[in-house]
Amino acid sequence: TSVPILHYFIYGWKKRWVESKHRPDYGKFQLTAGKFYGDKEKDKGLQTSEDAKFYALSTRFEPFSNENETLVVQFSVKHEQGIDCGGGYVKLFPDTLNQEDMHSESEYYVMFGPDICGFGNNKVQVILRYQGKYHENNKAIKCRINKDTHLYTLIIRPNATYEVKIDNQQVAAGDLEDDWDFLPPRKIKDPYARKPRKWDERLQIEDPEDKKPEDWEDFEYIPDPDAKKPDDWNEEMDGEWEGPLIPNLNYQGQWKPRIIDNPNYQGEWIHPEIDNPKYKPDPTICHYYNISVLGLDLWQVKSGSIFDNFLLTNDEEFAEEVGNKTWGIRKDVETQWRELYEEMEKRKQEEEAKKTKEKEEEREDDIWGIEEEGSEEDSAETPGNDRQMKEDEAESGFLGKNEVRVDEKDEL
Repeated sequence: TSVPILHYFIYGWKKRWVESKHRPDYGKFQLTAGKFYGDKEKDKGLQTSEDAKFYALSTRFEPFSNENETLVVQFSVKHEQGIDCGGGYVKLFPDTLNQEDMHSESEYYVMFGPDICGFGNNKVQVILRYQGKYHENNKAIKCRINKDTHLYTLIIRPNATYEVKIDNQQVAAGDLEDDWDFLPPRKIKDPYARKPRKWDERLQIEDPEDKKPEDWEDFEYIPDPDAKKPDDWNEEMDGEWEGPLIPNLNYQGQWKPRIIDNPNYQGEWIHPEIDNPKYKPDPTICHYYNISVLGLDLWQVKSGSIFDNFLLTNDEEFAEEVGNKTWGIRKDVETQWRELYEEMEKRKQEEEAKKTKEKEEEREDDIWGIEEEGSEEDSAETPGNDRQMKEDEAESGFLGKNEVRVDEKDEL
């Protein structure tokens, strides 16, 4: 087949992965299973280790093409740091890439994986190159943002369809033409079509037969019938006299005709469409002919993401099987470990907060004691203070041992 099976575990990674030297301050990767895992050795992966850094790491293989073949890109990533802003995706590059000069502007074919930037702004990026331009998926795909390991799979088939899976479950699928703007649309609005002037889109109208009753009182205020013009009113000086207004006790509100269904309703006018003369189908969409490098080209504010189990293949079933035998085996144990770890961390923080509060209270008591006692009495109680200091040191040592035991338990 033209798409070989490339299953990249990370053992001996420094011999097969190249760190870019495009800029001197790229973040460093380290090999670790993290704080919680299923198997400490088998679950080791490449972890970002420095905050607020760009990362650029890649591995090369024999060039291959996905022409007339299915392309499956799969990997796992764990954001155990609780990522708030950063990438968790991979890129596929052509064989022309200079790995030691790889950077964010380097030409690539496929960018796939989770991308998170702020609360609620998390998505799975599927950016594909076509005719020298990058096209982002129009269909929004949400990624997983908890601290567990998740498996991401992209499938591009030779019939121009695609599928995205997370944890071996489909989250998006369809035609490449429909969900990316590779080509002009198949249909466009007829530029010569116009809505007829008399087209009636009103769903309801006022009843033309409805008439206001003759006795309908629609004046909220009326002249006071009992008011009398003052005897000394001078119209030449004071103007025409108008009596005061009082509330109309028979006021019925403003009259409006009743609403009825429009008997002439024609529905919403839909602009007619015609075939787009600029559209031409292209059966070679997302056919890449010299895929040769898989890379991690990332920016992360908070580091700690662990990448593992990179897989390129043309066999969808094999990819699913590999996912079940790697991510699938570890996921439940890892989740239990994480929940235990987080509970221990919570208790540790609560104990530290309690100790800090007790020390602050003791310090306040000492301060008030000094203010109330004279300096001579303070000096007379020095032996007692020394004894208290020794007791405090002993207590601190005991608490320190407790902390060591918690840490040891944490490593088990």
